[in-house]
Amino acid sequence: MTIPEGFKPHFRKSPLTDPWEPLYSKVLEDRVQLGILANNAHCNSRGFVHGGLIATLADNVMGLSCHVALKDQSGLVTVNLNTDFLSSGRIGQWILFDAFVVKTGRTLCFANCTITADDKVISRAQGIFSNVGSQDTKRK
Repeated sequence: MTIPEGFKPHFRKSPLTDPWEPLYSKVLEDRVQLGILANNAHCNSRGFVHGGLIATLADNVMGLSCHVALKDQSGLVTVNLNTDFLSSGRIGQWILFDAFVVKTGRTLCFANCTITADDKVISRAQGIFSNVGSQDTKRK
């Protein structure tokens, strides 16, 4: 399988996600999308894409999408994350994390994410992110 058009090596590297490389991302006007071509490093002992990886990358892409919505004037941390596992992804499938921002406020950003394996929905996630970069939330 080839990587879908518009996806490039992910711009946000992390020691946590290094073992899962290559990760791919696409920056859109209103959000960020992440994608992986599932391989052994992404899977549990049954050959399914691991739920912990799904939750982690959903958290990542929702936070980055909030950052885009806030016009890069934010330092975000996750305050709540919910993930529902509806089906499973398998080795060789393109796993897409497609986030969208539901609402932004002075101190909080709310986002959702749909996770698909070859266009079949396998999971969904919701996150709330605190804008620790705003003046109202800085500790004195």
